[in-house]
Amino acid sequence: MNSTALAQRPSDRLGRPVPKGRTPTPQARATVARLCDGLEPRRDLLIEHLHRLQDALGGLSRDALVALAERLRLSQAEVYEVATFYHHFRVLDDGAVPPRVTVRVCTSLPCAQAGGEGLLARVRAALAGDPGVAVEAVPCIGQCHAAPAACVGQRQVAPAPAEAVIELARAGETAPRRAPAHGAPPQPHDYAQLERLLRGELRPIDVLRELEASGLRGLGGAGFPAWRKWVTVAGQPGPRHGVVNVDEGEVGTFKDWHLLAHDPRPALEGLLIAAAVVGLRHLWIYVRDEYPDVRALLAQELRALRERLAVWQQRHPHAFGDPDAPRADGTRALLPAGGPAIELRRGAGAYVCGEESALIESIEGKRGLPRLRPPIVAQRGVFGRPTLAHNVETLWWLPTLLRDGGAAWAAGGVRGRAGWRRYSVSGRVRRPGCYLRPAGTTLRELIEAAGGMADGHELYAFLPGGASGGILPAALADEPLDFDTLAAHGAFVGSMAVVVLSQADRARDAAASLLRFFAHESCGQCTPCRAGTAQAVALLQDEVWGRERLADLSQAMREASICGLGQAAPNPFDSVLRYFPHEVTR
Repeated sequence: MNSTALAQRPSDRLGRPVPKGRTPTPQARATVARLCDGLEPRRDLLIEHLHRLQDALGGLSRDALVALAERLRLSQAEVYEVATFYHHFRVLDDGAVPPRVTVRVCTSLPCAQAGGEGLLARVRAALAGDPGVAVEAVPCIGQCHAAPAACVGQRQVAPAPAEAVIELARAGETAPRRAPAHGAPPQPHDYAQLERLLRGELRPIDVLRELEASGLRGLGGAGFPAWRKWVTVAGQPGPRHGVVNVDEGEVGTFKDWHLLAHDPRPALEGLLIAAAVVGLRHLWIYVRDEYPDVRALLAQELRALRERLAVWQQRHPHAFGDPDAPRADGTRALLPAGGPAIELRRGAGAYVCGEESALIESIEGKRGLPRLRPPIVAQRGVFGRPTLAHNVETLWWLPTLLRDGGAAWAAGGVRGRAGWRRYSVSGRVRRPGCYLRPAGTTLRELIEAAGGMADGHELYAFLPGGASGGILPAALADEPLDFDTLAAHGAFVGSMAVVVLSQADRARDAAASLLRFFAHESCGQCTPCRAGTAQAVALLQDEVWGRERLADLSQAMREASICGLGQAAPNPFDSVLRYFPHEVTR
């Protein structure tokens, strides 16, 4: 086609008056404008806009997505691909009627052990005649301590008797439950260590020294030394940002939910201490969508915190200003004027967003696809700026170790380990729950803390680190459960999600359940993970497992997957072949 012909097609040129594709109806424009009122029309708030629409409408019609694309000045393809990436968004065909209520029943390993599949069947059967209710099987919703668990809309039900779930769904009672700490009054010790820092009693270098002395490591799974991460980010040019990862989607993990639901202020204090020491301007707290009670509680706490920041600025004006502008006396402001901006962001049902770079993509309003490295997020994170990323428990410990001293905190560990850990314990124990124990605690000690094995059950195997950490036999119950202690056994503790199996379970069934989880949660970006998890699910159905084929598959996934999901996904079936061969051979 010649240039004259091109000139006669203005819709093909840049600067077109309307984007390509479908034109939204006036009704859709009005609906989107009304429901998204108060949300800035920013690209990074795309997922927040989608939540507004789905919460109100029960689903996302194509017309609403087109109107939203117009509002945000995005292509329709961008909005559609984000809406269809996350499991909790329901994109509707034209003419489809969204459900009035969505019931999600967990069928991951701890809930399956507690009868999750039976719960799902009973709820489906009872509600089958109600076209306004959708019942779905879903992966872990972070309530493993009270299995089986379900969500009716945004109302968590754990444990979940079928009758209670059915009654709530029929009544349309879908609002979040109140977290235990909701409405907790201020306490004298709230933010005490942060105030020491603001008034100059503690210096940033003092905090770093205590942090190094404590041996505190990232407790979200990777175990990287916290002080080293802080120094790395602080050494980058400003502006620098911070993110809190509350997307603990690992099967069997619920410790961050436990901390935030019962006592969120130490984590928020730890976040502001990190912001002051590292010089962070903007903070994001990313909460998985399965935790609506925690999200509501954090919104309440952040409103109160903003009021506190105004008081602190009046009380300690020298601590506020431009953290990146050195003063004449050689000091710098610890926090931006008014305090750092803090945004609460809502996930949408994607386990892969627990990986820090995928989480950052989601914060930017995109699909949660892990980034290739280098650069690491400490160098190039949110919006391309250096970013400090931590999970909740790591931040939660900061006020304690500053109050008591880093060395004293480190001395709490046993068997040569440093500090304290919170273990999520579920499965065949008498009292599943979140247990505070010294680092280096063994499985046998954890079972004892949890009241022993459940009646009629004997220890057969255990998962030391959730879905990713492998499956170990009862013979290893006296090994310390901490970073670096299980590598020789082909396992790791990760986020310290311990799931206990008994003679009523088979390791091969547990592995198959975990691989179905990984296949469901793979983002699909890389072939080794996308195709590898699906192939593994098929291979694990064989009565006799093909050792050589699974070994080849494991190697390919470990060496070529982009992120930890694909790299760790082979751990369950590798563990079965190593420790439970009698289950998969004749």
